[in-house]
Amino acid sequence: MAGLAAVYGIDALGRNPDGGACQAAAATAQRMAPLSHGEVAAVAVSANPQPVPNLAFRDSEGRERSLADWRGRTVLFNLWATWCVPCRREMPALDALQKRLGGPDFEVVAVNIDTRNLDKPKAWLKEAGVTDLAYYTDASAQVFQELKAVGKAIGMPTSLLVDGNGCEIASLSGPAEWASDDALALVQATLSK
Repeated sequence: MAGLAAVYGIDALGRNPDGGACQAAAATAQRMAPLSHGEVAAVAVSANPQPVPNLAFRDSEGRERSLADWRGRTVLFNLWATWCVPCRREMPALDALQKRLGGPDFEVVAVNIDTRNLDKPKAWLKEAGVTDLAYYTDASAQVFQELKAVGKAIGMPTSLLVDGNGCEIASLSGPAEWASDDALALVQATLSK
């Protein structure tokens, strides 16, 4: 097993164009891989973690934010829209995950990409009782286009688990039950050292 890990590490370094900045993400992904089952079976753990583009969006006050603002923390980056029925069904679970694990080491960053009726997402979140997620938006849906360009956004919702170095450790196209025991174990594995 140690030989396999050594070969994997050497191979990952050889294929990783970022000079090894995502080497720690590869170890995290290996730790997570056996936990991608049950309610999170569709989560694709990265075999060769790569840096995620520095996606830009706005917070609830209209201030510019980017994924780099969360360096040093693990992030579940999620794209959602009010017109996306699976997204709306997933939001309470993301809210519960944030309530349970959110803190200095982890945050759910759910970015709304509605391009019309920009007050609707905030109103919908309030009606749905989503209270623990901070509100982020990209009314141009550029974040979706940037992730689509690198093959990470096929449909909605789209989620990426990103480590503190900005490296993708897992992705999911579609919804998951993020408040489930399976999801909690998966996310907690990203926080282990």
